[in-house]
Amino acid sequence: MIKKLDSEPWRDLPRHVAGLIEPELPAITEEILGTIAREVPEYARPLEGNFGRGIRTGVEQALLQFVALIRDPDAGREPGREVYLQLGRGEQRQGRTLDSLQAAYRIGARVAWRRIAAAGRRAELEAEPLTLLAEAIFAYIDELSADSVDGYAEAQAEVEDVRRRRRHELASLLVREQPAEQADLAAAAQAAGWPIPGRIAAAACAERDLAAVGRRLPPDSLATVLEGTGCLLLPDPEGPGRSDALARAAARSRLALGPAAEPAGVADSWSLALTMLRASDAGALPPAGLLVAEEHLADLLLFEGRPLASRIAALRLEPLRTLTEKAQGRMRETALAHVRHHGNAVAMAAEMHVHPQTARYRVARLRELLGDQLDDPDARFEIELALRSGAAG
Repeated sequence: MIKKLDSEPWRDLPRHVAGLIEPELPAITEEILGTIAREVPEYARPLEGNFGRGIRTGVEQALLQFVALIRDPDAGREPGREVYLQLGRGEQRQGRTLDSLQAAYRIGARVAWRRIAAAGRRAELEAEPLTLLAEAIFAYIDELSADSVDGYAEAQAEVEDVRRRRRHELASLLVREQPAEQADLAAAAQAAGWPIPGRIAAAACAERDLAAVGRRLPPDSLATVLEGTGCLLLPDPEGPGRSDALARAAARSRLALGPAAEPAGVADSWSLALTMLRASDAGALPPAGLLVAEEHLADLLLFEGRPLASRIAALRLEPLRTLTEKAQGRMRETALAHVRHHGNAVAMAAEMHVHPQTARYRVARLRELLGDQLDDPDARFEIELALRSGAAG
């Protein structure tokens, strides 16, 4: 039966093994540093300055801590983790992946094991503790490597957090009602790493959908959250492939797209996008998919004018309130069809899916209720506004 690997195999090593290893540490350190400089391309340079000191400190501390763990396993590794967290952070800040550092760890483990094994054989260390020593070295190196992965991830998260904050600040400047000073915009754009394009469209979505929508848009888009709403700023929205990207982004989410504008007009684009979201929530626009402001301007006008539309409805459609709810629905449908088709009974019947004679009967009844309003152009216009807005009479 294969024995399960111990996560801390150094605990089972005889304590005197630490004394066998300790005299070898200076030579092991130099050989590890020399081998790293030869075999790791990113580190193939004199180990000088801050870089060299960091690598040397990492190697020396790794060996000293390993010996200390053999002597006192209960001391734990926590006090020495910061060295390897910093090595990981340093790789991220230098713009490198962890590949080179991981290679250095593997080289260190290989050299250390060869040197320590030789010392163990000279001291006539038995096979079992020698085998356990090999397991302890490689398990220990795995832990150092994991510390550096954590440090790398922490540094990356810090960079992303700064980037998010700076992009949020830039978006806030672009969409605010009072235009920002050009110098402030330029400074914010440079800090955010987002050159301000000549034309921008603002888009809005639910905050919960922002990540999914943003992933499907071109990488030069700017995404952030403004007052609980997902905000996306799209450079050159009319450019090649942009409409397809927008359609993909809205395939599983609702995305309200404002018109393209110069940077000074982004606030208006954002305002329209927000209005579309509110209209969609209220049922005045579709509840999903891509909502393009320029395709819904009349709907948005009616939505924003709901209080006035309600007053118009109260004035023009008051006679309908005497009917049952079902009859009111029929008359409202008839009235809208009448003003849309200028009283053409055939066209009205097609729209309402009824016989033309039924349409004529309904028009006669509508005239009884609304009187000569149906012959007054201004009244007809106001009736249509009220009916299209969904305002009740």
